[in-house]
Amino acid sequence: MDIFDHASAALVAGGTLAATALRCGVAELGITLRSIAGLARRRFDPPTIRQRLAGQISDIDADGLIRARARSVGDGEFDRATDALIRYRSVDALFAEHARLSRDRTGGAATACNVLDHAAELAPVLGLAGTLLSLGGLAGAVDGGSTYADAIAGAVTTTLYGLVLAHFICAPLAAAITRRAAREDAERQAVVEWLARAVRQSGSHVADRPCAEADLAA
Repeated sequence: MDIFDHASAALVAGGTLAATALRCGVAELGITLRSIAGLARRRFDPPTIRQRLAGQISDIDADGLIRARARSVGDGEFDRATDALIRYRSVDALFAEHARLSRDRTGGAATACNVLDHAAELAPVLGLAGTLLSLGGLAGAVDGGSTYADAIAGAVTTTLYGLVLAHFICAPLAAAITRRAAREDAERQAVVEWLARAVRQSGSHVADRPCAEADLAA
């Protein structure tokens, strides 16, 4: 039995992709592909970010929040969060901006997992559909010179591909995205809390009033 059948693989993979896009939406599919690509990027590195934020804390300690300027630490989320901290001179603004960015990040991960769950559900269906189509042409394949054993073996290959795609690709990817998102969210929260404590301990005049998200969006 030859399990490497390009036509069967294209049928299952392409059919699953199309069916998932129809069920979940093209935009959600794009979010999923970006989340999968993100698994190959370097993980969030808390020690490095803390080291870079130390310079920002030193500026705040020396000049206060009024005269301090935001420094780039090479991380888009923390750049925006520290910018909000200095712009509004409020630790609440830091937490509000971090919470907004966290919702966007975890929301994207949740969307990706939902799409991959649907793909894992649809892949075996597409595999079975390919098998039924192949069995429907069984007589023609035998007339063309193939044996019944070869024709049936080729027919069930699509079912195998559907199961492999669902349980060895889609489901593991969804789990990997969930684990990475949860770990990163916890690590970022810890760094934000550390930064807030450092700012409060610096002796700077920090506003105690809550900063609404509408203020940040202004």
